[in-house]
Amino acid sequence: MNKSLLQQIKKRRTQLGLKQIDMQSRTGISRQQYQKLESQGNPRLETLEIIAAGLNAQLMLIPDDKVHLIRQLLNDEIKVTIEDQDDLMTKPWKDLLGGEEP
Repeated sequence: MNKSLLQQIKKRRTQLGLKQIDMQSRTGISRQQYQKLESQGNPRLETLEIIAAGLNAQLMLIPDDKVHLIRQLLNDEIKVTIEDQDDLMTKPWKDLLGGEEP
């Protein structure tokens, strides 16, 4: 399993102020199972989707050439002007995925 994904799962959980035990009620996964998945696991796609839902998040494939833009956006490293904010509200994926949003 990609360590980066496991780190992102843990980071998201802590950002939400959740402990591993809290994930049991949010996912139906026991604390012991969740702890193992977060630290060294290799969960199935279905399990990742359950965990993502429990973290109020979604799984998404991002083209390799756009990953750096998404990370910058998520880390607030991209400065957004007022005009850009309006565009982001109406077309949030413009230019990130190679063109206009469908």
